[in-house]
Amino acid sequence: MQITITTGDITRRDTDVIVNAANSSLLGGGGVDGAIHRAAGPKLLAACRELRRTSLPQGLPTGLSVATEAFDLPARWVVHTVGPNAGAGETDPELLRSCFRTALAAAEELGAESISFPAVSAGVYGWDPETVADIGLQELLDHQPGTLQRAEFVLFTDHLAGIFSRRYRELAG
Repeated sequence: MQITITTGDITRRDTDVIVNAANSSLLGGGGVDGAIHRAAGPKLLAACRELRRTSLPQGLPTGLSVATEAFDLPARWVVHTVGPNAGAGETDPELLRSCFRTALAAAEELGAESISFPAVSAGVYGWDPETVADIGLQELLDHQPGTLQRAEFVLFTDHLAGIFSRRYRELAG
């Protein structure tokens, strides 16, 4: 699988899937989550409310992922994943690893060929960006692709992209 790292706005990526660093309510929030909800339009919120009404009445658990249509986004689908919140005591790296693994699995189930990730949990959820880079990149490197051919990290700042790029060079050897 081809892996790239770029700085930019994930809501403008023309990949099959963009990954939303969602909260468990799936009803929007700040950061990447809020930006994706705003850019996708009100139908995304309606789809998430339907998920809450039917299959996820308690919300989406930390570390898991679920897909919806992307509506007004250039992508075809949004895969929502709930990253662990270090500030709330969710510090098990397996929870973060599960976010990437389940998002990749959801994209494969959809038949997606390309996927864009943010730095899940590296923002307000308080995870160290280097740890997020190590875990996220290692999951991509270890993933045995079916339909997925291309994966990218779309990061909000050059500083964050620099961290991910450096860690990728080190991990990929």
